[in-house]
Amino acid sequence: MKLFVKHMVSLRCKMVVKEVVAGLGLRPTKIELGMVEIRENISEDVREKLKNDLSSCGLELLEDRTSILIEQIIGAVIELVHYSDEAPKMNYSDYISEKLNYDYTYLSNVFSKEKGMTIQQFIIMNRVERVKEFLLYDELNLTEISYKMNYSSVAHLSNQFKKITGFSPSFYKQLKFKRCELDMI
Repeated sequence: MKLFVKHMVSLRCKMVVKEVVAGLGLRPTKIELGMVEIRENISEDVREKLKNDLSSCGLELLEDRTSILIEQIIGAVIELVHYSDEAPKMNYSDYISEKLNYDYTYLSNVFSKEKGMTIQQFIIMNRVERVKEFLLYDELNLTEISYKMNYSSVAHLSNQFKKITGFSPSFYKQLKFKRCELDMI
């Protein structure tokens, strides 16, 4: 039985869901961002307990199809942008459509209606967040980040970054060092 969980967007969330499910005596067979598959069918009482236990951890058991689909889209984007070590071999729309087995236009319409932004805007926001992480960790230069994040050029990355944050990547990186200096005072 597949159960869908809202706000399950990190490896830590996966661990929490695994603990909650196991704590109820259920045996997970598969855990992905936004989804846990268990061997058993569950009673309404167990479902309610699961709902409450997840809620106490800041997670939410989803039940309606639209919410589940939105979380699957979010999970696919986060997985691709934040947890994939290599650039996709296809464009994002094809990847999401193939992964969820729905027409991209349908997915895009549902997502836009529910979230008030396009999937593309959501992807860009997540890519910029990932770039911020790389800048803060200071392990890669901008050219390496651009390549790793599958931007066509450093200029493209910089333009998108500035459009979202209001800062150039280099200025954003300087802010990090200024914050560190202020913390030391």
